[in-house]
Amino acid sequence: MNQTMKNVFLWLFLIVIVVLVFNIFSQVEQSSTELPFSTFMEQGQNGNISSLEMKGQKVNGDFVTPFEDAQGHKFTKFTTIVPEFYENLSKDILSWEGKGLQKFKVQEDKENPWMAVLIGWGPILLLIVIWVMFMRQMQGGGNKALSFGKSKARLIDNQGKVTFKDVAGVDEAIEELREIVEFLKTPKKFTKLGGKIPKGVLLMGPPGTGKTLLAKAIAGEADVPFFSISGSEFVEMFVGVGASRVRDMFEQGKKNAPCIIFVDEIDAVGRHRGAGLGGGHDEREQTLNQMLVEMDGFESEEGVILMAATNRPDVLDPALLRPGRFDRRVVVARPDVNGREAIIAIHTKKVPISEAVDLRVIARSTPGFSGADLQNLVNEAALLAARRDKDVVDMSDFEEAKDKIIMGLERKSLAMSEDEKKNTAYHEAGHTLVAVKLPDSDPIHKVTTVPRGRALGVTVQLPEDDRYTYTKTYLESRIAILMAGRVAEELFMGHMTTGAGNDIEVATDLARKMVCKWGMSDLGPLNYGVAEDEIFLGKDLVRHNNYSDTTAQRIDDTISEFIREGYDRASKILEENRETFIRLAETLYEKEVLSAKEVMAIVNGETPEPESEKADSGGEDSTKEA
Repeated sequence: MNQTMKNVFLWLFLIVIVVLVFNIFSQVEQSSTELPFSTFMEQGQNGNISSLEMKGQKVNGDFVTPFEDAQGHKFTKFTTIVPEFYENLSKDILSWEGKGLQKFKVQEDKENPWMAVLIGWGPILLLIVIWVMFMRQMQGGGNKALSFGKSKARLIDNQGKVTFKDVAGVDEAIEELREIVEFLKTPKKFTKLGGKIPKGVLLMGPPGTGKTLLAKAIAGEADVPFFSISGSEFVEMFVGVGASRVRDMFEQGKKNAPCIIFVDEIDAVGRHRGAGLGGGHDEREQTLNQMLVEMDGFESEEGVILMAATNRPDVLDPALLRPGRFDRRVVVARPDVNGREAIIAIHTKKVPISEAVDLRVIARSTPGFSGADLQNLVNEAALLAARRDKDVVDMSDFEEAKDKIIMGLERKSLAMSEDEKKNTAYHEAGHTLVAVKLPDSDPIHKVTTVPRGRALGVTVQLPEDDRYTYTKTYLESRIAILMAGRVAEELFMGHMTTGAGNDIEVATDLARKMVCKWGMSDLGPLNYGVAEDEIFLGKDLVRHNNYSDTTAQRIDDTISEFIREGYDRASKILEENRETFIRLAETLYEKEVLSAKEVMAIVNGETPEPESEKADSGGEDSTKEA
């Protein structure tokens, strides 16, 4: 019987008992009274007793008419006790038969002594049984109300275990973590030379890069117990529960050593102390203090390694990051093109793909994608192929899945007027033509006026290689490309629309960073604006001005100058290529989707050839860069 059925039966049992007891006491209280023997004799002689049942010295009976006591309460039944010295009761009762007595019964007194014990001790025993069942239920797998101080760490079974073969795109992190596996397998190899086994390993990186997967791979490679818990599971509303769970978690680890304890999203409990008002006596801080004590108290011979993952290492308490606690910090970055190709290969092992699918092409067209993004890409492509009743996933499915992830779902129900469609086509054509003509800009991947997600159209640029730094020339080209949509509306449509709102916002933010953060202006290589700690949130950054009003005016003027230069460059390119632009905009208005090959054919004055496999696409009403 499972826990749910036990709970149901327990509560039904309690309800029945309460109802029965209530009925018994209510009936006795309302209908029966205990008469003195003299009153009983008087009522019998007056003919007010209709039936009697005599058992030993105890007599039960019914009144002919309800009996009213001194307080005015009326009763239809009664009980009385016959004195031991009274010997002729039966004779007197028989004389009442003509006065109203209709039934008289005498039973032998064979009272069971166990019945008296049951009646006397029954309620107490019942309460004890109910209390025991209640306690067992509370301590069981359902509520765990009496075990809230126990650790919620789950022991992961190594059957079907994950190994380093199942992880790709983070080769440097894997090499760093292989040493941890060696520590767990052969600790004496390192301790004999005086080395100490690391006590903690912190995995840092953006979301979806495979930090949790790496921790599981280490446990699978070392073939040791792997305890997993989330940082948020330590903190409860009860004071001291988090610290108690930390102690219990480390006790479990010591009993199962060598093992790995993995705390996911440790920033939930490990944030910088003293981040709030009113002192540091806070439940989360008590939990962190206990974790610091437990980590520092580890013996290197115990073979217990604490691993943790976070995408916010900047908010962690410095005491948690010092040597002796988290000795190793492993950065798990987004994969490069080779890493993306390897990740896609892993995720397509169980997916039937066409021989024409080129994983390298997919990897090159997905810059900035994390491992989780690539897994989602493969899954979306498989779902699209299944929806079309295909036996294998081909390149068009991957292309459409990529467009869906980057640009959003196509909004077929959105009804746009012809004027809006034409305006969107000219707006996106402006982005596209300027992007083709400017140096150091990313190649065009696709341009569309099909509404997707929250936007009406999009020009997608994808870099040929992964970018880690950006030149001033590249950033100036980006600003010109962003302003080209507004310029095209003004020059060729004769009006301005709100469609350029996102373009202006992105361009302004980019120009401000060039001036205040990257030192790419005449103001010099200075950082304008100081980051300070927010008192409530630990290290969430707030910018404060550290410059004069005169400098602020110069910053505003320089930002405006960057935007104006980009606007003028876009205007010049569109004016000089007016015929090419109109042909591009009209073709886009007619076809709604243009690939890179079709765009280049139009720019070169050729007739674009229709592609055999063209996936629908769309996105934001601005240029996009993956």
